[in-house]
Amino acid sequence: MAQTGRVVVYGGRGALGSKCISVLKAKNFWVGSIDLNENAEADLNIVLEKDSDLVQQESTVLEAVRQALNGSKLDAVICVAGGWAGGNAAKDLIKNSDLMWRQSVWSSLISASVAAQHLKDGGLVTLTGAKAALEGTPGMIGYGMAKSAVHHLTKSLAGANSGLPADSLVVAILPITLDTPMNRKWMPKADFTTWTPLEFIAE
Repeated sequence: MAQTGRVVVYGGRGALGSKCISVLKAKNFWVGSIDLNENAEADLNIVLEKDSDLVQQESTVLEAVRQALNGSKLDAVICVAGGWAGGNAAKDLIKNSDLMWRQSVWSSLISASVAAQHLKDGGLVTLTGAKAALEGTPGMIGYGMAKSAVHHLTKSLAGANSGLPADSLVVAILPITLDTPMNRKWMPKADFTTWTPLEFIAE
């Protein structure tokens, strides 16, 4: 069976990223995963050092993608890396804001850099924002701030002269609560039927 195309998933070992890779592999895509751990389903695994800085991570990712593609282009770069942390100005503001920035903004920036160098004309970039970032988030300031930055990045990448290939489509998903094992663990009394299934997002 002919290969459908090539996609890189940032956050490919997470709950949503794993589901995305499974869906893409079922549709016969070549898939690269970027994460702190390997995804056994992926054709390429780029494993990042947890304590490396943003410049080091970008360099690692770009070189690995360049070697793997060997002159070919990607059809899509899908960033579903991220996380959640609460905290207001009086509690864990700096620590949690730093964590949220690394998980959501760093991953989105590196995804944009990969797209600028390796996406085909008319390709797709998907980033993960959050509905919460459309308003103030006093109980989760770092999270809201990071997701707001992702929204700004999405709009900027979608504009003229952003550095992306011609006719690229840049979109962000704005989930409320995803039905993940971690969310179920931390919110055991919630009504899971109101949460968005991972399969829906992946498809």
